[in-house]
Amino acid sequence: MRILHTSDWHLGRSFHGVGMLSAQQQFIDRLVETVREREVDAVLIAGDVYDRALPGVDVVRLLDSALDRITAAGAKVILSSGNHDSAARLGFGSRIFERGGVYLRTRITEIPEPVLLETGGPPVAVYGIPYLEPRLAAPELGVDTPHHETVIGEAVRRIREDVQRRAADGTPVQPVVMAHVFASGGITTDSERDLTVGGVGAVPLDLFDSFAYTALGHLHGRQELSPSVRYSGSPLPYSFSEARQQKGGLMVEFDAGGLASVEPVLWPAPRRLAVLRGTLEHLLADPGLADAEDAYCQITLTDDERPAKAMERLRTRFPDTLVLSFDPASGPRTANQTYSQRLARATDDLEICCGFLDHVRSRQADEQEKKLFAEVLSKVQSAEAAQ
Repeated sequence: MRILHTSDWHLGRSFHGVGMLSAQQQFIDRLVETVREREVDAVLIAGDVYDRALPGVDVVRLLDSALDRITAAGAKVILSSGNHDSAARLGFGSRIFERGGVYLRTRITEIPEPVLLETGGPPVAVYGIPYLEPRLAAPELGVDTPHHETVIGEAVRRIREDVQRRAADGTPVQPVVMAHVFASGGITTDSERDLTVGGVGAVPLDLFDSFAYTALGHLHGRQELSPSVRYSGSPLPYSFSEARQQKGGLMVEFDAGGLASVEPVLWPAPRRLAVLRGTLEHLLADPGLADAEDAYCQITLTDDERPAKAMERLRTRFPDTLVLSFDPASGPRTANQTYSQRLARATDDLEICCGFLDHVRSRQADEQEKKLFAEVLSKVQSAEAAQ
């Protein structure tokens, strides 16, 4: 029994203004190839299949095509909603979809209803916990405190109750739980939406101790919190903080005795990310940065003064520079005084104008700019004298 654990597809997302639908189509192509080549029995999507509650028509079509291709390749799909999804919209038609091998878990009432996968021994029972917004879920779950720990704890209790009932009936199962949560011990990146409210966003890892495997979603980096509790990570990088991460999914294999193995499945992104730092002249001249010339780039310039036309010059070598920031190696020239203090020390109007230009762009006025300021100030003074 092979299960492919994925999460956080974020279909429809853009990357610093660049559309990602083509890249997402390519990772789906690789996923379908993996399903076919590895004879995968079920694909799990642990939340955030969409990037927004109201996805565009082309995004919905992409998911529709993906589900059709995965099931045609021989795998079932079990999908739970995440904090980016609209659970109500995503769950529409769920009973009909089950006839085609697509199982949607977006409602609280569906939490103790597993999808059973045969192994030759006790079946694998996959339970999907949709993202539970504590304030909304607490009343329906019957818990008094609207915290992530309490609502997830009640969802897990209901799953354990179903597992115990099946064992008592003589039909034991190997329970697998899908959840879209921030579990204690996970490491975040810049592209995840914060689930924490008042410091109670994380749920304890030991909530999942009694399950054969827990397939987590929400954090975009692949992580092993315990041998049986893991984040698959997102299939594509969605921020430059994920530049060093390997992307893909996790292949989870069961046999009659339980969890047999977990191994990463790699799907390289169509475009790599590069995070560069240095002076403008160094970055433009360094031959060791040739690999970054066809990558999406985040660049931090460390020049003592902000270079003129920095982005334009960088893009002559790194045309897909998407983020540019400045962090002078020597620190800000005015770190020890405020702009008001600098203004108070100015001796004439020309120094005030040049000081303002330096303040807003982190580069002193050059001689041509000083000359232009002087000409404008002279005309203003002449006009005032004539009144």
